[in-house]
Amino acid sequence: MEIIGYAAAVLIGISLGLIGGGGSILTVPVLVYLFGLDAFLATEYSLFIVGISSLVGSVSYFKKGLVNFKMAMIFGIPSVLAIFLTRIYLLPLIPEEVFRIRSFTIIRDIFLLLIFAGLMILASYKMIKSNASEKLSERAIDKNNTLLAGVQGSIVGVLTGLVGTGGGFMIIPALVNLLKIPMKIAIGTSLFIISFNSLIGFFSSVNHMKIEWGLLISITTIAVAGIIIGSQLSKKIDGKKLKPAFGWFILIMGIYIIAKEIFL
Repeated sequence: MEIIGYAAAVLIGISLGLIGGGGSILTVPVLVYLFGLDAFLATEYSLFIVGISSLVGSVSYFKKGLVNFKMAMIFGIPSVLAIFLTRIYLLPLIPEEVFRIRSFTIIRDIFLLLIFAGLMILASYKMIKSNASEKLSERAIDKNNTLLAGVQGSIVGVLTGLVGTGGGFMIIPALVNLLKIPMKIAIGTSLFIISFNSLIGFFSSVNHMKIEWGLLISITTIAVAGIIIGSQLSKKIDGKKLKPAFGWFILIMGIYIIAKEIFL
């Protein structure tokens, strides 16, 4: 299972390098089902893996001038604040036993996985419809759009803090549709936002976790190799064409998690 897990880590990196997101949505299921971590710890590991991988991936975009730091701050500052508040205050409030209906009990790990599965289904919908939703509008940026981008950044921050996902499937449409950034710059900027969001989330709560650094570093190294491969492939392959297929895969994974945790 670990061998399959390391192979999946390569795919996480490749998808991040190709389409600027999506790979992080697979990280928690890989850590839980292939490496045997509990969901709570998996969200913490995911933040580090996704953060480092995205940081490496953003370097090549930065060298090409494809990272818009101003727009990253508009989106990223509310996101970082939301991550910090979620990891420090909201996450510890989730009880070990969330609720019980007769003999059916939802514990914290299952609750987090169900939230994650719902997020995967939302992500898959956005990816399948990506061509329709990510067309660049010619209209100028207005203050309402900037405010909406900040609000969406806060939502991404809560989700990142709660379940350890980078949120690229929400970041890229916001950058393109609200802040009018061309697609290639949106991908580079998304990777940069994901990297500092995830790493801030990780280091804000790492002192409260028992981290197995050898495992974490090995998975991260393989994911980084994947993102380097993905960045090279992006020169020859249009990531937008792969998004719908990847979206269908994530949809199946999301449905599987719900079925496994509730019915199996």
